[in-house]
Formats: sequence, structure tokens, C-alpha cells
Amino acid sequence: MITQSSPRSLDAELRHLTTQALSTRSRYGHVALLLAALMMSVLLGALLATEPALPDRTQVALAVMLGIGASWVAYATWVLRHRRPLLANHRVVAGWMAVIFTALFFAGASAMALTVGDPVFQAAAAMGAAMLAVAVAVLIRAYRNVARLQARRRELERQLGL
Repeated sequence: MITQSSPRSLDAELRHLTTQALSTRSRYGHVALLLAALMMSVLLGALLATEPALPDRTQVALAVMLGIGASWVAYATWVLRHRRPLLANHRVVAGWMAVIFTALFFAGASAMALTVGDPVFQAAAAMGAAMLAVAVAVLIRAYRNVARLQARRRELERQLGL
């Protein structure tokens, strides 16, 4: 908490927070995410369209991956359109997407491990559990960041008398 800051230091801190929120590095990261997800989605869509003889289970898996890729394309486009890639809410949205998608992977790999019993599927399920733990940790961190920023905002508003 800050005690009685001068208007000048408060102004400098607000500029610093604004500069962080408009990071060029983060924009490049979201552009890279957009391109990678778009390439993955196009390839999966082309594979589904040109290979109708694939087994049903494979087609479902590819369709799910296509949906995940399309979701990341939509997310990256949304962030880039709003030009504020480091806003805390974007991180929460990305965190939830990561948790949902890794939970889907973990559930699928676990189902295969239980039904087939192959060590490859057991390893995939273990990797899915580890990825899910990381995704949950990222989501928790995003929520903590939101809470920290909201507390800071309330403090700055109090200092400004708003």
C-alpha cells in the first residue's frame, strides 16, 4: 500500500502501469499464437475434408482439435482487436481455456489408458495430469493478478478521491 503519494509520483506510476498493459512483446506473442493456431486449424480442417475414410474415432479427435485451434484463433484475434494484450481479464480467459482443453486431453487419454491399458496411453494420461496441474496453476495466478490489480486500482482511486 502506498501512503500519501505526491501527484507527480502517482502520475508516474499510472504511466508505468499503462505502458505495461500495452506491451509490444505480448502483442507479438499473441500474433504468434494466432498464426500457429490458424495453421493448425487449417491443416486439421484440410485433413478432415480430404480424408473421409478415417476411422470415426480419429475424425472425432481431429474435430475436437480443430475446435480447440479455432478457439485459440478467436482468443488471439479478440486480444489483438482490443489492443490490450496484458489486461488481467485476457489472462483469466486464456487460463480457463487452457484448463478446459487440458482437462479434455486428460479425460481422453485417461479413458484410453483405462480401456486399452497400453503404456503409451498411461504415459499420455500422466502427461495430461501434469499439464492440467500447470494450467490450473496459471489460472490461479491469473485470478491472483486480477485481485492484486483491483486492490491497486481501489487504492489509486482512494488517493485520487474518486
